[in-house]
Amino acid sequence: MIERRIEMSSEEGTLDAALFLPTGSGPWPLVVFYMDAFGPRPALTDMAGRLVEAGYAVLQPNLYWRTGPFAPFEPSKTFSDPGERERVMKLLNSVRVEQVVADTLALVGEVAGDPRLRAERFGCVGYCMGGRIAFGVTTELPDRVVACAAIHPGGLVTDAPDSPHRKARRIRGVVYLGIADEDGSCSLEHQEALREALGAAGVRYTLEIYPGARHGFAVPDHSVYDAEAAERHWARVLALFGAELGT
Repeated sequence: MIERRIEMSSEEGTLDAALFLPTGSGPWPLVVFYMDAFGPRPALTDMAGRLVEAGYAVLQPNLYWRTGPFAPFEPSKTFSDPGERERVMKLLNSVRVEQVVADTLALVGEVAGDPRLRAERFGCVGYCMGGRIAFGVTTELPDRVVACAAIHPGGLVTDAPDSPHRKARRIRGVVYLGIADEDGSCSLEHQEALREALGAAGVRYTLEIYPGARHGFAVPDHSVYDAEAAERHWARVLALFGAELGT
């Protein structure tokens, strides 16, 4: 797996990301991988590697670049430590979909000239916070995002006028939602609201429940990691990208 670091300077700081590529000349379809709340780290690099092994170029942005450098989190312990919980929630709440849309366009534009990848249209995948971001980017870039996988996402349904689910009519790509059945951030009511919104909008989508799984089940350094559920999610994600992006 080939890794290229990307840094783009702006008035707000330095937008940074990692681009992972298979060996060979390609061109490889592009997948944008949106991190969870704990930020870029080896566990997410390993997950990007699963996509690279399947024949995809993977762009993994640091969504916290506007807040500057931060000490690494230990995901299995963060939410049991009040101080660490406060720190991660502050970072999580600083991320805005409209900013990530701009970041995504800038980064994809930066790598688009690389002959080893195809970047005009791309897929996206996100976990936890990143699942919400992936869904949001899909609503805002309907001509670019052809496939979206949001894995144990939270915050897709709120009472706000601009709740993500209210923008389903904008989506043109295919959506996969992998929902843990023990996840208060995507409750039964939220699931029904998502089905109604996506169905009414004519979106091609799958909403799959993972019995016995908890929020964070697919990420290997989470305390709630579920190996069986994680493997099932990989099968679904790779099938989605294979059908919509090819290899």
